Amino acid sequence: MIRLVAFLSCFGLICAEAPFNHNVHNQRVIGGHDAEPNTWKWQVSFQRVTSHDENSFYHICGGTILDGFHIMTAAHCVNSMDASQYRVVVGEYDLFENDGSEEFLRVNKIIVHPSWTGNVARGNDIAILRLADPIYDNGFVSLADLPALDETMPHGFQCHITGWGLMDMDGSVPAILQVAAINVVEHSVCSQPDWWGSIADTMVCAGGDGIISGCQGDSGGPLNCFTDGAWRVHGIVSYGPYNCNMKNKPTVFTKVSSFMDWIYTVLLEFRP
Repeated sequence: MIRLVAFLSCFGLICAEAPFNHNVHNQRVIGGHDAEPNTWKWQVSFQRVTSHDENSFYHICGGTILDGFHIMTAAHCVNSMDASQYRVVVGEYDLFENDGSEEFLRVNKIIVHPSWTGNVARGNDIAILRLADPIYDNGFVSLADLPALDETMPHGFQCHITGWGLMDMDGSVPAILQVAAINVVEHSVCSQPDWWGSIADTMVCAGGDGIISGCQGDSGGPLNCFTDGAWRVHGIVSYGPYNCNMKNKPTVFTKVSSFMDWIYTVLLEFRP
């Protein structure tokens, strides 16, 4: 099935409109550092139009390129089902500068998981954005590799979180994409009373050392883990404590491997 999706994803990586706007107002991965340019090429910036200017957008969440027409993000990032309110920027690095690597793409349709209730603690915090125009393979974008169905990372396995979320609780924001190594916390530990307590089986925890975590603005972005010879997106940033990097309160991610069947179903429904 992985190979089938890789084949289907080739459709659409052929052309894209010229950028129609680069005005962005952002709202870091805490404990992170500037990512190397042109590395996490499946990372995207999911943006919403400002209330006062239909040609100006601000970063709200991260996301992951699934194929030439689809982006994966968190369901809680979608506050309106009006697709015209959003755009996706792929090939992004510096949110406040035009690096010449970006593609600015309109969202045509939003598909939220049918079991999403609006409560992140109950899980199913996943959505797929269908683009109006295809992503062009300009050398700065790449499709994400995904895990096997129900694959689980062992306790202590080191992954990496990426995003443009807050760097601290003073509201410091990064221009450059941030990255930080973060260790997986197995479900039996994360669900203990002195950790998060009840955690859905379809979620995965990482962090909890009080130093490194995701934060506001990282939601929807990927948890990247190197397995089977490739970086694979094993998680989607879902929630964490209000102050982000709290001891024994790790960042909680939607476990991508639990939703592989649904992801494939959505992708296969659309044939360009």
